[in-house]
Amino acid sequence: MNYARLRAVADELMEQYGDLVRKIEIRDGAITMVMSSSTPHELNAMRLRRQLDHQLTGDLVALTGGDIEDPALGILRMPDLIVASEAVLEEFDDKIDPRVLLLVAEVVSPSNHSNDYVEKMRDYPAMGIPLYLLIDPRKGTVRVCSDPADGPDGPRYRATHDYVFGDQVKVGDWVIDSGEFKRYAPR
Repeated sequence: MNYARLRAVADELMEQYGDLVRKIEIRDGAITMVMSSSTPHELNAMRLRRQLDHQLTGDLVALTGGDIEDPALGILRMPDLIVASEAVLEEFDDKIDPRVLLLVAEVVSPSNHSNDYVEKMRDYPAMGIPLYLLIDPRKGTVRVCSDPADGPDGPRYRATHDYVFGDQVKVGDWVIDSGEFKRYAPR
């Protein structure tokens, strides 16, 4: 099925099941429906945004939400947080061109962690996103990926730095206090 048809189906699904589904993503010709996030997940995204809000300068803004789409790659993603220029974001009515973003951040879900560690680790550098911040409350870790470039297996991040909750984490021009993040309760 071509990407335009997948997008139409995804839009129909959101219309029909929007109360139950938090977001819909498209990759590799497949639609993924993501259920509403847990309270700890949302708290971590909010705490990250709050920290960034205090450090962003000029017209840079942090948003929790927003669809990013690259139709040429057939990818639609909904990161937990994005950072970009407010003036540039103002130009978009619906889906955001990922090439205008400075940072995407994901808070790993307890049940679908491979999406953030594998698929998005391929998608975000392919989409030209310079910084990918991955917060993992399951393990109490933070990963910062930067310097996207082509590699032998396609686009990838050439620099990856790992931290544990409690560390001061350098992400581009900003520093995140990862001690503010909440770990998930043991299952």
